[in-house]
Amino acid sequence: MSRQTVWASKVLALIRGGNSTAAIAQIKVAPTVRDLQDLRKLLTAANLLKAHPNVDDATRDMVAALSAPRLHRAP
Repeated sequence: MSRQTVWASKVLALIRGGNSTAAIAQIKVAPTVRDLQDLRKLLTAANLLKAHPNVDDATRDMVAALSAPRLHRAP
C-alpha cells in the first residue's frame, strides 16, 4: 500500500507548467530516492520524460547520487 508523496506531484506540476528549471532545482534537493522514483513513475505515465530529456537526466543522476554509499572522513 505505497502512497505517492506530495513532493512528486508538485514537481510534476512544475514540469507540466513549463518550468523545468525550477523542477530540476527541486530534483537536486530531493528528500529521498523513493520520492525521485515516484516522480519518475509519474513522468513515465504522463509521457513527459521524452519531452524533457534534461529532467530525465537530472532524475537519473540524483537517484544514482542518493543511492550510492556516502564517503566519510575518518575522525
